[in-house]
Formats: sequence, C-alpha cells, structure tokens
Amino acid sequence: MNFELLPKIDSPRDLRGLTDSQLLQLADEIREALCNLVTERSAHFASNLGVVELCLALHHVYDFSQDRLIWDTGHQVYPHKLITGRFEQFRSIRTKGGLMGFPNPNESEYDLFMTGHAGASVSTVLGMKAGDDLLGQSGRKSVAVIGDGALPSGVVFEAMNNAAELKKDLLVILNDNKMGICPRVGGLAQYLDKARTAPFYNGLKRDVNWLLNKLPVVGKMSRDAISQLKDAMKGFLHGGMLFEEMGFRYIGPVDGHDLLALRRTLEMVKEVSGPVLLHVFTQKGQGFDPACEDPVLYHAPPPIVRGSRQEVISVKKSSSTAYTNVMSDAIYDAMHANKKVCVLTAAMCEGNKLGRVRKEFPTRFFDTGICEAHTVAFAGGMAKSGLRPIVNIYSTFLQRSFDHIFQEVALQNLPVTFCLDRGGLAGPDGPTHHGVFDNTYMRVFPNMTVMAPGDELDVAPMLDFALSHPGPVSIRYPKANVEHVERPEQPVELGKAEVWQWGADGMFLAFGAFFPVCVQAAERLREQGLDVGVINARFAKPLDEVTIFRALEESGFVIAVEENTVCGGFGAAVLEAANAAGVSTNNLKCLGIPDRFIEHGERDELLADIGLDVEGLIASAQAMAERNGAVIEQPRLKTVG
Repeated sequence: MNFELLPKIDSPRDLRGLTDSQLLQLADEIREALCNLVTERSAHFASNLGVVELCLALHHVYDFSQDRLIWDTGHQVYPHKLITGRFEQFRSIRTKGGLMGFPNPNESEYDLFMTGHAGASVSTVLGMKAGDDLLGQSGRKSVAVIGDGALPSGVVFEAMNNAAELKKDLLVILNDNKMGICPRVGGLAQYLDKARTAPFYNGLKRDVNWLLNKLPVVGKMSRDAISQLKDAMKGFLHGGMLFEEMGFRYIGPVDGHDLLALRRTLEMVKEVSGPVLLHVFTQKGQGFDPACEDPVLYHAPPPIVRGSRQEVISVKKSSSTAYTNVMSDAIYDAMHANKKVCVLTAAMCEGNKLGRVRKEFPTRFFDTGICEAHTVAFAGGMAKSGLRPIVNIYSTFLQRSFDHIFQEVALQNLPVTFCLDRGGLAGPDGPTHHGVFDNTYMRVFPNMTVMAPGDELDVAPMLDFALSHPGPVSIRYPKANVEHVERPEQPVELGKAEVWQWGADGMFLAFGAFFPVCVQAAERLREQGLDVGVINARFAKPLDEVTIFRALEESGFVIAVEENTVCGGFGAAVLEAANAAGVSTNNLKCLGIPDRFIEHGERDELLADIGLDVEGLIASAQAMAERNGAVIEQPRLKTVG
C-alpha cells in the first residue's frame, strides 16, 4: 500500500483539512503502517489497531498542543505517534536510538507522561487540570484514555473519587475492548458487559428523576416504593450507573470504530461541565482478522510473515528457551507435587507462560487483573490460611505492591514466594518496564530471603527451596534465554553460594543470570594469564559471608556483578556486610545498572553500553588486575586453515 496521506501529516492540525473520506483513508493507512511494522520486529500490535479511530477523533476535536491528553498504559500510542510528526521515524520504534514504544516527552510536546504502568492516567490528568486552573489556564481541556483492563486498579477509583469532589472539567474515556493483555476478569468486567449491551445514554440520573416527577402515580407512593421504582428504571435503562453514583456523568456506550459518529460525540462531550466518563467500545485487533481472532497472541507478537493484511503466513518464533518458560515448568511441577501450592498473577497469565497451569489447576490459579497490591495482600491471606502461594509478576509491576509486601507478607513473616519475571533490562520495552530495582526494594524487608538463579540449572531447585522455606522468598530472573554452566550439582541451601572455580588474581561475584557471562569472561582472562574465578552467589539476602569474605581477603580483586541498580542492590549488600565485619573492600568493584534510567533497545545492546557484557567484564577485571601490578598477556590470534 502506498501511503498517500500519512507522509503529509506533520501535526494533528493537518487532520482538520481532510475530508471525511480522507479521514477514513488515513485510518486505513495507519493500520497498514502498523501491519508493516510487525513484519520487521515484535511490537505492541492489537491494542494499537483498536484505537485508530479513537485517536483520530480525539486529535480532530481537541487541540492537544494546548489541551491535555494522557494515554493509560501507553503501549497503544502508535497511531498517536504517527499523526504527531513521527511518521518518518516510525520504523525505528523500539530500536536503540529510535522512537520509544511508549509515550516519551523527549520526543514530542504531545506526549505528557512516560506511561508504562496501568491506572495512573486519571490521577495525573486530574492533577494537570487542577494545576492549569490554579495557574489561570482553565480553558484547557483534559482527557485520559484508560482501558477496561486497567479500570479495576485501585488508583483509578481513588482518582475518580477525588475528581467527583473537585468537580473539575475532566473527560475519562473508557476504551472497552474486553481485554487487558489477556481477557479481563472480575466483577467489574461483568458490569461492563452489561453496560455494553445497553442503549446510548447521556446523563441517566438527572433524566430518570425528571421522568419520575412527571408520573402522577408517584404522589401516592411511599418513599421506599419511589426508591425501588427509581432503581428498577435505572437497571432497565442502563448498566453503567456505577459511574453516575461516583459523581461522573456517564455517556455511552459508543462505537469506537465509527470515526464520524465518535467525532460528533466528542464534540458534544467537549462542552459538558464537570467530570465525564465516555464509554467507548472497540475491538482489539480491529482491521486485521488474525489479531481479532487471537488478540492475546497479537498483543505483542513475534515478527510475522503476511501475504496480505488479512492473512498471516507464519509467525517467527524463537527456538531458544526463555527463563520465563523454565520457571513456568518448575511452577507446573510444584503444583503437581504439592496441593497446597497455588499461583497468583496480575493479568499476566500469557506473559508469564502460565496457560498450562491455569488449564490444569483452575481452582488453584488466580488472575486478579491489573491489581498488584491486592494480589500480594490476597497471597498473604492465603499463606496465613496454610497454603503456599506463588506470586508471579513482572519485577517492574511488583513495585506497585511495595506497601503490601511490607505489611501483609514480610511483617507477618508469611511464606509467600515471589517469582519476579523480567528482573533486569526488559529490552525494547524500555525504562517503564526494566526490572532493575527489585534487589533493592526486596532486600530492605526483614524476614525476606532474596535469591536469583545463576543459570537454568538453578531455577527448579530454587523454587523447591522457596516452597519449603518458612518465610517470604523473592526469586528474580531476566527476560532472556537460559544458559547453563556445566558443573557438579550443588543443592540450594539458605545463604550458601556456589563456587565455580577459585581465583588467586581475582573473582567475579555473580548474582543472577550473569553467572555464565562471568564464567566466559573468567575463561578468557585465564587465557591471558590471570587466575580468575567465579562465585555464583545465589543469595543477596542472606549473603554467604564466609565465601564472600574469603574472596575479599584472598583474591587480588573481587567484582560483584548484577542486573539491578547499584543503589542498594547486591553489591551494596556486600559492602554493608563487609563494613559491619571490618573486612576491607579496597579490592571490591560493584558493577550493575548505573543510577539513571536506561533507554530502550535490545538487551544485549544495552548491557554492552554499560559494561555488563563479556567484553565489559574483561575490561573491568584487566583494569583492577593492572592496578594490582599484574602483567596481562595479549590474547593469541587464532589461525584459520
């Protein structure tokens, strides 16, 4: 498809010069650009296909160079990027140095917040509206677009409660596609299903009251009877009274793919005072049949090969095994072995590869929706009752439950096992999704045991250990393919590290999946004449102080390596322990994520940039060895033929 209109859209202002037929053509071109993208790389796909018309209608009606627009869980902003001057750069999205796959204020004035976690849009846009009013800019309109999957998040209702009290002019658009990443769950999902089937309604409460006052029979009825009649009429007319009762004027539901009708609705809504909720129903994957049929697979699919826009010839899948799959297999085996083991996840069943667990153990599998704080508190209750809950959540999302890890789990010393997926750099998803803080935020809690498998061989034994431990345990693993180091099996024991090989000149102290990388670096350093060994730390809390202190005292240098921020992480734990014991750390270097947010890019690219690849580790070791007076041999050139 040749792009006729998209290259001419330098800003949303250009939309207003298009005819209705051209707007519809532009929607087709945006979908074609999205389809082209996923033939090249993995990207958020189905969710973006579903908001094309909504995006065009919003930018046609509002002027978001002045008005405020925040997209909740911003992976659906690709159409928004295409019409805000970024078409020429679009093919670079999710690549190092290219466009971010989420809103990015550094890219455009139209991106206000870097939104990657669900639920905060209503709070932030309400805050902006309050700020604009206080600064004398009350003419600015404020809009938040939030999905039905994010709606159950507690912070959404906190924000709506506050908005109703403040009575600010605020539009919340509920993009209802019956999905998060996975199908939505819970009572609110059932409630929205009822609202979707109701006829269009604009401001129900006021009109029901007006109608009741016109009925002559009312004067002869008791107050209880009148109240019952009102409730009955509300239920008959419309299933969305929840929002009206919360102080929002409810409008909808509206077809989110009828661009022209949606534009008319937004023009009407724009003039309504006070907080408004516009209920828009869309289809995730709209315009691409395979994505409509399987929106879970096509949420962020591997690169696809297509014959036409409606046909997928093949999906390019990796033949390598990821840590996520290995942990999923271990969880599955644990469920078979122990009937007290149950699994909780927060709308990430597919991301955590728990489909088989959900299918075979439906009574012991709990998807709580995008409600991480509730998930952790719920798990605390299960553990108190005698179960062995596994909370399987991405590292970056578990941060949202920090207080409940403290109050309902660690403080109670309850045996909840946290499996933290995507611990470390999450690659093209970028800074909103990099899980680089969990060693720090888990390590601060008394009673918490903090572990990380060094390679594939550690995963199942660590999970088995955690499920037999009497207190809470955190196990983190990266978004990466597994490796393993050949070695004799050593059982997982509380606070015990594993020594791969001892080195007089230096030691790598690896926490987590850098163990194989450290082994590779040590082997190459040995070829250069340096006697360098590796310790697979396994535990950040409690530390194996005996082994670590021996390394600090006997080896020329020690390099602690982790895929976590150096602030408060594993290396910091080593420094703290050594300081408390009076052990010198003059020969210790801590490598990890520097104290800044890391951009998006392939994980290997990002690790190389910050010196956490094999070459970076070798360079750090050489510098420390030379400081100690070591003579390093130049590596021999290999001859070919």
